[in-house]
Amino acid sequence: MSDPAERLGAYRAKRDPGASPEPGVGEDSDAPDSEEEERSRFVVQEHHARRLHWDLRLERDGVLVSWAVPKGIPPDPKENRLAVHTEDHPLEYLDFHGEIPAGSYGAGTMRIWDHGTYETHKFRDDEVMVTFHGERVNGRYVLFRTRGKDWMIHRMDPPEDPDREPLPAGLEPMKARTGDLPADE
Repeated sequence: MSDPAERLGAYRAKRDPGASPEPGVGEDSDAPDSEEEERSRFVVQEHHARRLHWDLRLERDGVLVSWAVPKGIPPDPKENRLAVHTEDHPLEYLDFHGEIPAGSYGAGTMRIWDHGTYETHKFRDDEVMVTFHGERVNGRYVLFRTRGKDWMIHRMDPPEDPDREPLPAGLEPMKARTGDLPADE
């Protein structure tokens, strides 16, 4: 199934167009032209939903192939992290940030944690190997399916900063209100 409208069926079925500000709910996403398809973009969104997690989205065939990563993108090749494959999202999600209202699927605050481009080395139904070129995430990573929707994400390159201190274990989200985002320059 390569038609973006068909691939977004599961995404749209979980959302109410009247209640959610999310893009691509209830309307067809703009199909990319051939020049846009040649660029592979990604976004990592920090999602304060029931539990804090990060959503990794890779542009592919007119949609964003998506995974929820509970502990974030691993900075070190010594660890694999769970990545749960979720429904494809519309391309407009590359720029989406904001509040998904209570009672809606995925309710909570979503902000863009990183974005950029990536090179594809392998993209199969059970394994994806890419090199990210983002502001925070750089380097070669592999996602591989372990069972059902469960995948693992693994950094293949050495960490960029070997002296980097990892995030503390059991990090809980703060219940703070979001402020205005800085103006684009």
